Amino acid sequence: MFRLKPREDKFFELFSESTRLVRKGAYALHETMKDYTNLEQHMQYISDVEHEADDVNDEIIDLLNRTFITPWDREDIYALATMLDDVVDFLQGTTERMVLYRTGKPSPGAIELGRLLVDCTEEMVKAFDLLKNIASNRDKILDCTRKIVVLESEGDRLYRQEIAHLFATCPDPVQIIKWKEVLEHLEETLDHCERIADQLRGVVMKYA
Repeated sequence: MFRLKPREDKFFELFSESTRLVRKGAYALHETMKDYTNLEQHMQYISDVEHEADDVNDEIIDLLNRTFITPWDREDIYALATMLDDVVDFLQGTTERMVLYRTGKPSPGAIELGRLLVDCTEEMVKAFDLLKNIASNRDKILDCTRKIVVLESEGDRLYRQEIAHLFATCPDPVQIIKWKEVLEHLEETLDHCERIADQLRGVVMKYA
């Protein structure tokens, strides 16, 4: 049955829950980078987080289907929900590649890319927690999105630096292929965080 009354609080609660799972996954990946000796254990943990994130995403979409009047356009709610869920998929994919390829010890640059992801997800949590009062929190939300964009730019620079260093110093072509793919996945995850920031800016422009 459709609900005629907006369920604004529930949507925003679920968004906050989703961003916290994204942050949880980013911290787990960063710990994986710092303690690569327990890769399979870390991979299982991140897989569990990914399942939790899928459940929250399903709950948002189910609520969307059951709510007649939504706080925002359905397309915006759906886009943000699925984009958040995709971040955890990216995090899981990075860990899986490290396990499957037996990559060995990450470089300091790879660890730093993981830290940038943690910082991005911290800003996401702040921004999504402010969405319930989007008009009064407009400037604070936009400040969070600007910080995510800066972090992504820093990640681009670091990614290029790491790729150059990999080709210059690694004598094993197989190892180069392994780490190049892992680094690309980390960089793509940061790119996706920026896409979420762009989507958030669009939401702020529409509703604030």
